Amino acid sequence: MEEGKNSIEFIRREELEKIQVNRLKKTIERANNSPFYKNIFKKEGIHPEDIRCTDDIRKLPFTTREDLRENFPFGFIALPLNKIVRVHTSTGTTGKPKAIFFSKRDVDEAAGLIARCMRMTGAGPGDVFQNMMSYGLFTGGLVFHYGAEKAGVLVIPAGAGNTEKQIELMRDFKTTIVHITPSYALYLADILEEKGIDPEEELNLRIVYLGAEPYSQKTREKIEKIYGVNAFNCYGLSEMNGPGVGFECPLKDGLHIWEDNFILEVVDPLTGEPLPDGKEGELVLTTINREAMPIIRYRTGDITFIYPQVCGCGRTHRKISPIKGRTDDMFIIKGVNVFPSEVERVLMDTPEVARNYQIVIERERSLDIMRIRVEIKKRFFDGSLEHLKELQEKIKSKVKSELMVTPRVELLEPGTLPRTTGKSKRVIDKRRL
Repeated sequence: MEEGKNSIEFIRREELEKIQVNRLKKTIERANNSPFYKNIFKKEGIHPEDIRCTDDIRKLPFTTREDLRENFPFGFIALPLNKIVRVHTSTGTTGKPKAIFFSKRDVDEAAGLIARCMRMTGAGPGDVFQNMMSYGLFTGGLVFHYGAEKAGVLVIPAGAGNTEKQIELMRDFKTTIVHITPSYALYLADILEEKGIDPEEELNLRIVYLGAEPYSQKTREKIEKIYGVNAFNCYGLSEMNGPGVGFECPLKDGLHIWEDNFILEVVDPLTGEPLPDGKEGELVLTTINREAMPIIRYRTGDITFIYPQVCGCGRTHRKISPIKGRTDDMFIIKGVNVFPSEVERVLMDTPEVARNYQIVIERERSLDIMRIRVEIKKRFFDGSLEHLKELQEKIKSKVKSELMVTPRVELLEPGTLPRTTGKSKRVIDKRRL
């Protein structure tokens, strides 16, 4: 879809909502062909004609990760297998995997959303795109790859890891855009520094797409400064096709959810009741343009809010705030709810902090303790013992002031903590071990 005032991105809200209602009705019809929804609709007495406006979606039941796992592998498919061309799976942390199926049209539509996102951020023919996400069963690699080709850029299917090769590819082909996890972007920066390569001066990067894990604004700013790039937040999840569900426009103030493909809601995580715009809660998404495997009112577990105001860019698709974390990522310390991204924000706002940290939750004499293990820049770590103690107290005080939790802080040399080329594991909860 070419950007312009007549494109779907700038469509009037009334017209967009008409598209949503029409597609939602068709989605219910399709979903009735799947064993899971056929049973649910019969039990609840649900019919497509019950949907007259987008608010009527609340008449439909939620779908959960447990539903997907319990009906693995074929319980959600709404097409015959001979009409399905691809499957991706997402294992999560426990239990059976979740299988996500695509028809040929689904593959093309998912690619179209990525192309829309890339064009919105200024990418197009002439750019060289290096995809550093894992290929295979993870949706982040292949879906973005197809979308980048649709956007007309030259694609390097590098995949995750093999950092030496990544750097070689970036230099040989003069890569201008990368798709990468925030943690790997920081890890890559460490390797470039060890090699004496200045990313801003010796590479050709201008755009970085960050996704697959929550991160703070301070981490984004750090990445932008290191590489001299414009970094954009990409939101997606396997259950909704993968990446490209939501994306930042050039204003970078929230992520546009493409509402011609998804209906979004934010609900109270405990009661499931809808929350008003601006109120933080759990994101719920419904696919309305998918053939093989429609999913209705899916509880993502992601914590966010819907911006009440229209975006200054002119796009009419509503925006959500950057994902604060997941309902299952949140941990409680002495009655205080803490998200890892909140700890990260404080750490990345501390000049002496390097690029890696770890949060360890322990129990000591029946009390919960949060220990933050954080790498410090070499020049600060080599300072006096007194200076390190002052820095330790500084971090401890900042975390306490911001989060109302007093941590124990352990300062480490750069390179001490495990490095990862994929999604980072920032929290180790020893209470569950």
